[in-house]
Amino acid sequence: MRRFLAPILIVLAVLAPPGVAQADKGPVTRTTLSSPVNFAPGGDRLIVGTTLTLAAGESRHLRGRLQATSSTTVIVAMNATLKCLSGGTQVGISATSSRNHEGSDTTSYAIDGHLPLYVDLLFTAPSAGSYQCGLYGRTATSRTDLTYQLTAVAGGYTWLEASQTDQVGAHWWQNPACDSIGSSPTCTYIGPGQPDSAFVFYEPGVPHDKWTVGTSTTVVQALANVTMTTCYKGTASCDRVPEAYRLARTSGSHSVVNVRLEVLQMDGDGSHTCNRTTTALSAKTILDDAHHYTAYLSLPSVPVLGTCGRQFMMRVYVEHVSGSPVKIDGVQGQTSLTNGIMMNL
Repeated sequence: MRRFLAPILIVLAVLAPPGVAQADKGPVTRTTLSSPVNFAPGGDRLIVGTTLTLAAGESRHLRGRLQATSSTTVIVAMNATLKCLSGGTQVGISATSSRNHEGSDTTSYAIDGHLPLYVDLLFTAPSAGSYQCGLYGRTATSRTDLTYQLTAVAGGYTWLEASQTDQVGAHWWQNPACDSIGSSPTCTYIGPGQPDSAFVFYEPGVPHDKWTVGTSTTVVQALANVTMTTCYKGTASCDRVPEAYRLARTSGSHSVVNVRLEVLQMDGDGSHTCNRTTTALSAKTILDDAHHYTAYLSLPSVPVLGTCGRQFMMRVYVEHVSGSPVKIDGVQGQTSLTNGIMMNL
């Protein structure tokens, strides 16, 4: 029987649609992993990378897919991170998606034993120069007697995409800070003992982040990655949820949430919604064994109505349906776990 191992680092689940390039403004180049890359505990390992030479203020949309197998049947942590470096130092925020790899013998993935993770980042150059941007893998376990490695799968399964032209005026949203144990006052919880629902990027009492669309733009693209964590009995990830509201973790136990991405075009003075474009409300199941889940949501073609104003807001509606309470993750250190991007098309 497989045993769960408490990871050393926060691990956050991602299940996402097949890797289709987003409709960024201009061409998108995909760099595909040409041969397998192993990564073992001990820090980030570059899996596939690219160099971007940018002027100050230029933006690029990066999207990565990391698919990995494991040399062990034991459950271990797996992270996929996008970040850009200059002189070996990270520039700006990074984005991370992760999940426990359930082992070489798992049959719960589309390909047995193969766990795919997706991650998005909008990188904006603070100054002119060359930046080394890459998709990184990381794994960890709390067991000191376990020797293992994960292997990034080549053959089109692991890749890094980068838009090749400036995504002029593109905008990045991120959730407030929420540490791995869930003690931050800006962590958001939903479910038993908590509010039934929440709007991500649209927190009550906080000035809403508005984006002004390009002057000649008639269509925009929106996407969001929202990471959530189940708060079952005994987990150390939900510090502000009393044990009395948590359910026991058992075989197959899970929480269910409904999610919906909403793009709001404001009226002329930016005070009220003039038009709302949304995805369908969809149910997401977060297994307690996985513990974390990232909902990947997108609206590839949002009209810019001439009868409304030029300001937009993004929000994601998240509603608890069943199971233990759920934490909606945010920024941890230098990495963003819940974020959104809007681009002029």
